[in-house]
Amino acid sequence: MTDFPTLSWPDTDGPRTVRWRSEAGVPAPKRVVVADDRTTADAAYRLACEGTALLWRGDYQNARQLLQAMARRAERKPRKGEPKAPATPLEAFHLHRQAQAQRARTLGMVLLPLEGDYSIALRRAPDVKLACEEAWGAPDGAPSAVSLREVLGLIGAHEWRRKGVPIPALGGAHVHPYYGVFSPVRGEYLDLIARVPLPAAAVEKAFDIGTGTGVISAVLAQRGVKHIVATDQDTRALACARENLDMLGVGKQVEVMEADLFPPGRAPLVVCNPPWVPARPASPIEYAVFDPDSRMLRGFLGGLKDHLEPGGEGWLILSDFAEHLGLRTRDELLDMIGQAGLDVAGREDIRPRHPKASDPNDPLHRARAAEITSLWRLKVRSA
Repeated sequence: MTDFPTLSWPDTDGPRTVRWRSEAGVPAPKRVVVADDRTTADAAYRLACEGTALLWRGDYQNARQLLQAMARRAERKPRKGEPKAPATPLEAFHLHRQAQAQRARTLGMVLLPLEGDYSIALRRAPDVKLACEEAWGAPDGAPSAVSLREVLGLIGAHEWRRKGVPIPALGGAHVHPYYGVFSPVRGEYLDLIARVPLPAAAVEKAFDIGTGTGVISAVLAQRGVKHIVATDQDTRALACARENLDMLGVGKQVEVMEADLFPPGRAPLVVCNPPWVPARPASPIEYAVFDPDSRMLRGFLGGLKDHLEPGGEGWLILSDFAEHLGLRTRDELLDMIGQAGLDVAGREDIRPRHPKASDPNDPLHRARAAEITSLWRLKVRSA
C-alpha cells in the first residue's frame, strides 16, 4: 500500500489507514471525520466547504440522499449583492468552470470505504465489484476509500458499457464505451463522416487518429474502406476500440495501434476528431473535450502533410464552440491550417442535436445555440 496514496481517519480502535483512490488524481483529504445517518446535510456541506471529508459509516442510500441535498446547496441562486451575470461568453465559460471545480471539490468530500474485493460493507449498498474491476482491474485484496461521486460515476459507466450507445450512422448499432473513454453521445459529427464523399483511393486505406471507442473506424469500415489503422495512446481506449470493432464485425478491417497521433506511413485519408475546446482539463476524462494550448489540433495539422499520400485528404472534425466562447478565432484556426502547409478543399457543416443547445438556462447557452460542427477537408498545398 506504500506505493499508493493513502487516507487516514480516526476510528474506535485507533487511526485507520487505507489506499486512496481518485481517477482525477485528487489528493487524499487531510482532514477526515466519520459520518453516519445522524449527519445532517447542512453540517456535511459546511464541513465539505471547509475541506473536511466525511467517511460514511451509515446506510448507503442515505449517503446518496445526503449527497443530493449537498448538491442542491451548492447550486443555489446568487443572493442579492453578489456579482451579476457574466457580460461575455468567455467570462461565462471561466465562471462556469470555476463553479464546476468548486462543486466537484465539495461534493467529492463524501467518502465510502471499500473492502479488498471492492465490496461496500454498508447497509443497502449495491454490488459494485464488476464496475470497479472494469475501471481499476482485478482487486488486490487491500481496503481502500473513494468518493461517493466517483462510485456513482463507476456505476453509470458500467451501465453505459453494458447497454451501449446507439449510433445512427451505424444503422442504430451500439458502441460500448469503457470507463474513462469518451462516449459518442453527440453523434452529429459521425453523420458528417458517413455522408461526405470519400477520396477515390481511400477505399484502400485510412488512418483514424485518436480513435477512442473506435466509432469513426467503424463508420469508415461500413463505408467500405478495406484497411484502417486506428491510433490512441490511452490503454483503456485501445482495449475499448478493439472490443467494439470486433462486436461490430469489422475488427479484421481495423488495426488498432498505440501511438501519439500518427502511425508510421501514409494514407489517402486521415481522419481526426480532436478535443474541441482549447482549455485545461480538470480530470483525465476531460482530455476528450479540452485540448490545452490546442496541442492535439496543432499536432494533427502539423504532421498531416507527412502522412498523406499524394492527392489525399485529411478530415478534421471540429466544432466552432471555442470560437463562440472567445477561446479561439476562425482566423487563428485558418492560420494554423495555412502554417501547416495545408489548403481547405471543402467543408461540410451540421448543427448539434444535444439538449443543451436549446436550453436557455444553461450558463453557456449563447455559445451552444450558435455552435456548428464541421468536417474540414484538408489537402497538402501545391508547390
